[in-house]
Amino acid sequence: MLDLSELLDIFNSGKTLTMDEEAASACNYYATETQKITCEINSNYHDLDEIREMFSDLIGERVSDDFRLFPPFTTDFGKNIHLGKNVFINSGCRFQDQGGIYIGDNVLIGHNVVLATLNHEENPKKRGNLIPAPIRIGNDVWIGSNVTVLAGVSIGDGSIVAAGAVVTKDVAENTIVAGVPARYIRDVNVD
Repeated sequence: MLDLSELLDIFNSGKTLTMDEEAASACNYYATETQKITCEINSNYHDLDEIREMFSDLIGERVSDDFRLFPPFTTDFGKNIHLGKNVFINSGCRFQDQGGIYIGDNVLIGHNVVLATLNHEENPKKRGNLIPAPIRIGNDVWIGSNVTVLAGVSIGDGSIVAAGAVVTKDVAENTIVAGVPARYIRDVNVD
């Protein structure tokens, strides 16, 4: 079975992970470990300090003292989520983080946001293979409820992604995007 550092090396290199028996075993092992933590977060009441502690265990890094999460929250890997300071994640969010999720400082993430960092090969005979690409969210970003951000997308500092948008390409800093697929609406008022 691949260990965590080997798996992260593959995911962070952007190389396709061939889902052979060794890779599947590793992915299943880490998914199970992640489910144990997220089930605890989601099934009982915890104060914010307890949630911070559990989320730190989940991602393998200490979150800042101003991090806030309103459960429920799910992720299928957990070990490739990286958070800045003063991040708020509202309830119902789902992070598919194998490809890496990088969230800057002062970020607001609305209800039911999906961050999806994996694709699959087009060829049906190889479709189980995983193609990772990171999602990068800059500082001072606001992502509205029910947004989906796809693999390989970067969202620039100060931007707003309107509720319900599906973000398929990069978002320039200090802009507002909306729609399916998300498109430029206007610049953010920074006066």
